[in-house]
Amino acid sequence: MKSFKEMSAEELMAEKEALLKRVEEFRAADLSLDMTRGKPSPEQLAMSNGLFEGLKDSSFKSVSGADVRNYGVPNGIVEARELFASVLETDKDNIYIGNGSSLNLMFDALMRAYVFGEHDSEKPWGQIENKKWLCPVPGYDRHFKVTETLGFELIAVPLKEDGPDMDIVEELVKDEKVLGMWSVPCYTNPDGYVYSEEVCRRLASMKTGAKDFRIFWDNAYVVHHLYNEPEKQGRIPDILGLCEEAGNPSRVYEFASTSKITFAGAGLACIASNKENMAHAMKYLSVQTIGANKINQYAHVLFMPDLDAMKAHMRKHAEFLRPKFELTLDIMDKELSGTDTVRWHKPLGGYFISAYVYPGTAKAVVGLCKELGVAFTPAGATYPYGVDPEDSNIRIAPSFPSLEDIKKAIEVFCVCAKLKAAEKILEE
Repeated sequence: MKSFKEMSAEELMAEKEALLKRVEEFRAADLSLDMTRGKPSPEQLAMSNGLFEGLKDSSFKSVSGADVRNYGVPNGIVEARELFASVLETDKDNIYIGNGSSLNLMFDALMRAYVFGEHDSEKPWGQIENKKWLCPVPGYDRHFKVTETLGFELIAVPLKEDGPDMDIVEELVKDEKVLGMWSVPCYTNPDGYVYSEEVCRRLASMKTGAKDFRIFWDNAYVVHHLYNEPEKQGRIPDILGLCEEAGNPSRVYEFASTSKITFAGAGLACIASNKENMAHAMKYLSVQTIGANKINQYAHVLFMPDLDAMKAHMRKHAEFLRPKFELTLDIMDKELSGTDTVRWHKPLGGYFISAYVYPGTAKAVVGLCKELGVAFTPAGATYPYGVDPEDSNIRIAPSFPSLEDIKKAIEVFCVCAKLKAAEKILEE
């Protein structure tokens, strides 16, 4: 299709009228579709229905001899720590296993720093005025809400295809009030980018004004590939090893979970960090709790005993997810290519597709989609304070709906995006 920017006013008006007719057809269809959150589908969840069956004939004994039904083992059973260590390419002694929510572990980690400081802090973070936190954008709305809730000033940093703009990051972290940074390094939420090794090394080695600066490294999608071929799979280096090598061993808290591997909200989550950070964390975690749900940990390692078993399970997930992503991208290609109204990245993993509609129209596009019975994540949600300065980014979550519903929803999205672009261009 011809670029909207190259069309004459008459051509663009004709295109607008054609789009309005399609809008009314969608309105008459009385749709009710939800594309808001990146949730596993019922079919994906059913793959783990046998998760607890292994417990029936088990000894309930960890390899350490601990009875998982009883108190003790506050940092998690050794088998579960070994499993996450193999996923994150680190040592099991760097791992703490929590319950189902990695976001919970992130919030708690920040609260510890807020109340007690880090092991290398001069004072608790809660006593620091005008504290700041870096937020690569577009990013995960729940991350941003955590640091906003704790009183940090959120500073947006542009994401590029190889990770955050490091020239900007390295300049910002010279400020001693900048205490940390969010990162989703493998298949960023929502763009699906993968940090390059160079970016990872620069993050590990950069000079910071705050000696207790921390990166919260949310490795949520480290095994969530859409394709089986290794060349189509994102891979990042061991960030803890890079920090150790660079002389900043305490810089990173790494997080991961099985929320999109087994059961969302009922899986396992972990923190990984160096010896000093983990000792500091355990000092307070051992007061907060006697330990997480070890029976769930035990059930997981019976069901999925090693990284090979996890990879096999994730290939089954990909069989459900890949057709949904490919259908979404195919429709966007068919409807939008050449129009210069929307741009997007084709991810190789993760749970989202990030669309950049014509600047100044994202809220209007999402609003019109909602009128037509298709719900998307609110425009601006992927930016701090819910404000996208370009009013352009929209997060698309194709994992949960059926293929039939995805087809309808993405056709509605494309028509709404083109219509609002046409209206905006005619106004200019």
